[in-house]
Amino acid sequence: MATASGDVAVSPAPVNDSLQKGIAEFYDESSGIWENIWGEHMHHGYYETNAVVELSDHRSAQIRMIEQALAFASVPDDLEKEPKSIVDVGCGIGGSSRYLARKYGAKCKGITLSPVQAERAQSLAADQGLADKVSFQVADALNQPFPDGKFDLVWSMESGEHMPDKLKFVSELVRVAAPGATIIIVTWCHRDLAPTEKSLRPEEQKILNKICSSFYLHAWCSTADYVKLLESLSVQDIKSADWSENVAPFWPAVIKTALSWKGITSLLRSGWKTIKGAMVMPLMIEGFKKDLIKFSIITCKKPE
Repeated sequence: MATASGDVAVSPAPVNDSLQKGIAEFYDESSGIWENIWGEHMHHGYYETNAVVELSDHRSAQIRMIEQALAFASVPDDLEKEPKSIVDVGCGIGGSSRYLARKYGAKCKGITLSPVQAERAQSLAADQGLADKVSFQVADALNQPFPDGKFDLVWSMESGEHMPDKLKFVSELVRVAAPGATIIIVTWCHRDLAPTEKSLRPEEQKILNKICSSFYLHAWCSTADYVKLLESLSVQDIKSADWSENVAPFWPAVIKTALSWKGITSLLRSGWKTIKGAMVMPLMIEGFKKDLIKFSIITCKKPE
């Protein structure tokens, strides 16, 4: 960021710059705690509705989330058609990248704003014998450092909620997709607006604003908004679904672990950004219960 002396005025950093810095520092701070408690997959688990869930089920539910997303998008398992080049946009510590690389024998590139995440993801890849298959770098999802049409699977697992410009976000996903590629977006959304509504109710927006300030989110949108954006980009086979009920057990489990002795001591060692995030976790549960927050999957294909 530029600095100034004397009477030279300096404009404040654009929201994108300050937001990126906040996101990077948040995940630099919190990723180690998450991995220590929850493992390498930094996303929700997928559960059958009304199922009785044991604490030991949560890590397998995170794997199930990946498999359910692939199945929903009809990603082929056929050796001749399965993806061979994958980008993981908002890769965390690379759990999805490594899983997909092993599943398909594919080359995978992961991008994140967090240097700590990128370094840890690469270390885990080496430990798991995948250094020749996956690589990770610090990069902006809104300006991906890849050429047009490079990947035949474009994967974004719970990163879209951080994006301040949703059109730019999906445009970049489509740009780097090869002809015929599948694009998968799994993300938090707010509820779809009714035809008579122009915006969310003030009390709903208040909940989202509190979550935004702690989780470094800038702008929420609805699932319908994502569909309209993709329609404007002339992609094919657009599908969406609300998986809110299927992730319902996850946030209570995260809160339970945060309140354990291991969770509390880890939070106190982590830093203020992580503690702020933990403090608004009950609001996520409230948002889901009030049908304000939706956990959505949106998929499409790039025309051949």
